[in-house]
Amino acid sequence: MLDPSYYEKADEIIEHCGRTPAALIPIMQEIQEEYRYLPGELLTYVAAQIGVTDAKAFSVATFYENFSFEAKGRYIVKVCDGTACHVRKSAPVLDALYKELGLGRKKHTTDDMLFTVETVSCLGACGLAPTMMVNEEVHPAMTPEKAVALIRELKGDGV
Repeated sequence: MLDPSYYEKADEIIEHCGRTPAALIPIMQEIQEEYRYLPGELLTYVAAQIGVTDAKAFSVATFYENFSFEAKGRYIVKVCDGTACHVRKSAPVLDALYKELGLGRKKHTTDDMLFTVETVSCLGACGLAPTMMVNEEVHPAMTPEKAVALIRELKGDGV
């Protein structure tokens, strides 16, 4: 059961975006921006409020890769594993992050909800490969050492 504040915030977002089926995607985007994920229970609530079925709301949310039903950390770390990044050794960067944060292919978010590590197909910065993104900031020419130093800096442990 979600805290009532989630529903209050959803009501604000619905009023801002409009109480129509056409507002589904903008509403979902604002909710995800607020909470860094899309709580399934809240999506059901939104669907009822704007007159769409649960099936429709969930099919839209699962169609777009941008939406996530999994709670994410404060820092969302995206490691590119597209062709250019892969051949320039993005896999060791990812491995170093997993080791530093105690994560792996099945566990993506730290217990303290500080970091979420994801792999992505492309960050659109192939000339800077291998690249990593933390929230909206691109970090070029990453190495395992640079990635670990950045994580430690974000943790407040210093470099």
